[in-house]
Amino acid sequence: MKPISVQLYSLRDAAAKGFNEVLERVARIGFKGVEPAGFHGMTPKEFRRKVENLGMVVSSSHGPWANPENLNEVIDTLGVLGLDIASTGYGPDDFKDREAIQKTAEIVNGMIEKLARANIKLFLHNHHWEFSKVEGAIAYEHFVKLCPNVLFEIDTYWACNFGANDPAEQVEKYRDRTILLHIKDGHFVRGGHMVAVGGSGRIDFQRVIAAADPLMLRWLIVELDSCETDMFEAVEKSYRFLISHKLAEGNR
Repeated sequence: MKPISVQLYSLRDAAAKGFNEVLERVARIGFKGVEPAGFHGMTPKEFRRKVENLGMVVSSSHGPWANPENLNEVIDTLGVLGLDIASTGYGPDDFKDREAIQKTAEIVNGMIEKLARANIKLFLHNHHWEFSKVEGAIAYEHFVKLCPNVLFEIDTYWACNFGANDPAEQVEKYRDRTILLHIKDGHFVRGGHMVAVGGSGRIDFQRVIAAADPLMLRWLIVELDSCETDMFEAVEKSYRFLISHKLAEGNR
């Protein structure tokens, strides 16, 4: 079993009112790690200290999001957080056709080269457009051939592309480069809300998690972009489902 983390973007509304309280509640639930998407007034050093004092670690980070202009900041921040992996991601236009994918790959390869000199690897987080068809193949299939050294944080819900793909098959396809899995569930409705993992959603997480390479995979990370119920309740239900079904390891 892999350790379980939570993407704190899920709890952004509560964090805006009291970030310390959010971290404390996440720790009480039992999460082993957190993946920040901003620090809500804390410095990275203060954030790491708070997280570790609560018995957790920083599993990975979506801040700062790597781009060619901020790599020195990325390297410095990751050093403070104790991480050796940097995150990035792209919009629909960056994967809309083969020409766009080629340009995106050139940018990514340039960042990989600079980050490697600081012993940092780059991973991409996806949305649904990277798993849409482009000229007869899923966009990521074109991309991986152009970027042999990039790693992936597969968002298992978006990889479904609203039911067009089997998420377990997509994880299997990229298993030799997938170090993180975003675990979220829903009804495959465009514009619809997510639901607690293991609730009324449609993903078979036992198959999805089993499809990953255990030697590559580091963390399972619960993320719900939006939810039709109370977000904290959904995050805790997701944790309980994964732990009770022995799909992840937590602190409780």
